[in-house]
This record gives sequence, C-alpha cells and structure tokens, in this order.
Amino acid sequence: MNLSIYTKEFGYNLKLAYPIIIGMLGHTVVGIVDNAMVGQIGPKELAAVSLGNSFIFIAMSLGIGFSTAITPIVAEADGENSIEKGRSAFHNGLLLCTVLGLLLFLLIFFAKPIISYMGQSEEVVNLASPYLDIVAFSLVPLIMFQAYKQFADGKSETKYSMWATILGNIVNVVINYFLIFGIWIFPEMGIVGAAIGTITSRIVMLLFMHYVMVKKPKFHPYFEKFSWEEISKNTITKIVNLGTPSALQMFFEVALFTGAIWLCGMISASSQAANQIALSLASLTFMFAMGLSVTAMIRIGNQKGLQDYKKLRIVALSIFLLATLLEIVFAVLFILFHKVLPLPFLDMDQTIHLVQNQEVVWIASQLLLVAALFQISDGLQVVVLGALRGLQDVKIPMYITFIAYWIVGFPISIYLGLYTDLKAIGVWLGLLAGLTAAALFLFYRFNRLTKKLIIENYTNGN
Repeated sequence: MNLSIYTKEFGYNLKLAYPIIIGMLGHTVVGIVDNAMVGQIGPKELAAVSLGNSFIFIAMSLGIGFSTAITPIVAEADGENSIEKGRSAFHNGLLLCTVLGLLLFLLIFFAKPIISYMGQSEEVVNLASPYLDIVAFSLVPLIMFQAYKQFADGKSETKYSMWATILGNIVNVVINYFLIFGIWIFPEMGIVGAAIGTITSRIVMLLFMHYVMVKKPKFHPYFEKFSWEEISKNTITKIVNLGTPSALQMFFEVALFTGAIWLCGMISASSQAANQIALSLASLTFMFAMGLSVTAMIRIGNQKGLQDYKKLRIVALSIFLLATLLEIVFAVLFILFHKVLPLPFLDMDQTIHLVQNQEVVWIASQLLLVAALFQISDGLQVVVLGALRGLQDVKIPMYITFIAYWIVGFPISIYLGLYTDLKAIGVWLGLLAGLTAAALFLFYRFNRLTKKLIIENYTNGN
C-alpha cells in the first residue's frame, strides 16, 4: 500500500478540521471547567453535576445527532453549486432544530423525578435537581446554534463556530468564577452558579453565530426568503430521514456512557466522581476525532455530489489513518500521566475530604488506563460514522451502533461493574468492548459500501 496517497491528504484534512476541533474542544472545556471549579467545593457536588449532566448529555446527543443531517445535504448541494438546495436545508433545518430543542427541554423537565429512583445518593440527587432545571433550558439555544454550525460546516466554513465557542467559553468561565464561589458582590451559588454560566454562554454562542453569518456576503443568498413559504415538506422529510437515525446513533453511544455514570453512582459517590473526571479527560481527546469525523462528513459529501467515488475512498481512508495516529498519541499520554491528570479536578489540601479525594484520584487513574486502550477504537468508530453520514448512509450504522453498545458493551459493564471486584474499572471495560465492536462493524460497512459504489460507477461508464 502506498501511504503517500493518503498522507498527502493530511494537510487539507487538518486545515478543515482544526476549527471544528477547537470548537468541539470548547464545548468539552465548558464541562471540564464546570467540573474543575465544582470539584473545589467537594466530591458530592462533583457527583451531582455528573448526575445532572447525564440527563443533559442524552438530550444533547439526540439534538446534536439530528442536526448533523444538515451538513451532508449542504455539502452535497455545495458540490453541485445549488444555492436553492443549500438554502432550503438551512431554513428547514433551523426550524426543526428549534422545535427539537424545546421538546428536549420539556422532556428533561418532566422526566427529572426519575433521578430519585435510580439508586443514587439522596444528597447527590438533592444537589443535582436545581442544576438540572437551568442547564436543561440551555438545550434550546444550543440546538439552534447547531443548526447554524452544521450549515456553515457544510459550506466548508468551519471557523465561525470555533470563534463562537471560544467566546462562549470565556463567558462561561467568568460567570462560573463569580457565581460558584461568590466573588466580589455576587452571591455564592455553588453548582447553580455553574448552571447559570452554561446557559448564558450558549445564548451568547447562538447570537454571535447569527451575527457573523448575516454579515458575511457569502451567506447572504441563504438568508433570503426567510419565511414560512420556504418550509418544504420534501426537505423536512429528507432531514428527518437522515437526522433521526443519526440522532439515534449518537444517542446509543452517549447513553452507554451515561449508563456508566449511573452504574458508578450505584457503586459509590467516589466511583461516580472518578468516572466524571476520567470521562472529562477522555472526552477532551475524543474531540479531535469528532472534528475529523465532521471533516469526513463534509469531504465525503462533496465527493458524493461530484460522484468521484475513488477519490471519496482515498479521502476517507486518509482521515481514518490520521485519526488513528492521533488517538495512539493520546493513549500513550494517558498511560504516562494517568496518576497526575486527575489531580487538578479536586482540592487535595481539603482536610475534611482528603480520604475520599484520594480514593477518587486512585479510581480515576485506573480508569484512564482503560481509556487509553479505547482511545483508538473510539476515534476510529466516530470518523467512520462521519464518512457514512457523508454518504447519507445512516440506517444500517444505526443498527450497528445499537448492537455494539447495548448488546455487547453495556451488559459487560453491568456484570463486571456490579458483580465483580473490578467495580468502576469493570464498567469501563464494558465501554472498551462496545467501542471496539462498533469500530470493526462500521469499518466493514464503509469498506463494503464504497467498493460497491466504485464498481457501479465504473459499470455505468463514469
């Protein structure tokens, strides 16, 4: 195999991916900042944020997963130079994302009493409840922001969402600092202050994204005819048909990790806090693969519009290789620094929580060793999934992810976590099994599908 065919694509892949990666890192940093600041208060508060966010992450997975349907449609339209098709995808996609954001908020609001019946610590549940109310409403501006982001990504304009997310992070950190700890004239609000920071930052991101896109001449044709007359049943049907399986794909994976949060909460508050620390760090490195996944979706969508399936396959394999190499580097870093990385999340000078904090750090360090192993599987499965979305192949991958995460992964997590001495480590071994199965099955699907498309295209004389 001539690797240079694939490595020469690395430069353009990274040029397209780095703003997406920075933007996605921004989303993750919001959570890490909340965790690190809240962790200074105490481990129970950190466990409460973890529990509250477990509900938010499930809803976010549905909203963000659904919004990804906009990108391949717009990328394909861009490849065809069709402004009308791209505008229709944007207008209808924004409407659907707004409605979905409101529905997800209402779903969490009315489902909140469930947390009292999940075998979690009563003190943790009481702390999580007010936090959840506020952060749930932040889903509305967040999913609306995703509609703008996915449209801009489809046009290969990936920097706008990056700047929006950076601005949102600055707002979040400043508000957190003043409201969590009660600095200056502001009241000490604890984790509720963190929730206020989150919702404010997401509103700022949405307003900024709208402002910069309206000001750019490139986007002017797409903001024309912004009215109910532009709502198209055919476009809505296409977005729903692509978006629903994509939302379920992301839901199956996020729900697996959410299940891990709940399982660790059933083991102990220390295990739940350690799970949150390890998950925050693993999510940070995962964003690099997520950025490359969106790059795959954009570039594959463009090549699909051009019907150049040989080039499509080369581009995809180059992204898979790049993602794998990056995740190997992160895996090595996790192994080398697994004892050090959890320390910033807790105040080790707090005498009152010293013993529990030491336990949390030890568990988190062991989980990072497992996370080092599943970095590669997790990175590969998400970039292959992005490539399949670029091909607008979403239904079979939806079934694959369900089998990998819920037939393979989660039962292993339950057994090893609750019925063996491995406890939280066993829960994460189940995650490793599910992610590895997903990576293998999805790659097989992509490999088979693209070879078939090349043969069909050659047979038709193209």
